[in-house]
Amino acid sequence: MANTPQSKKRARQSETRLTVNKARRSRIRTFLRKVEEAIASGDKEAAQAALRAAQPELMRGVTKGVFHKNTASRKMSRLSARVKSLG
Repeated sequence: MANTPQSKKRARQSETRLTVNKARRSRIRTFLRKVEEAIASGDKEAAQAALRAAQPELMRGVTKGVFHKNTASRKMSRLSARVKSLG
């Protein structure tokens, strides 16, 4: 348990950041799930629209420190390829 005032404050900050980052990660996953569902349904237009909506969210997660840059790039690349391969 935190004893010094500084460590108590750091614990509070850590808890706050945890909840914010959890919400951001959840929001990004929701956008990615919408793309996955559109791909599964086979609707290319819906998949492209969902991908366009998901891209800025994913990159915002990178700037906020939720995801690593390469992880986000890899996800975008794989999703783009799958959307492009739709009939």
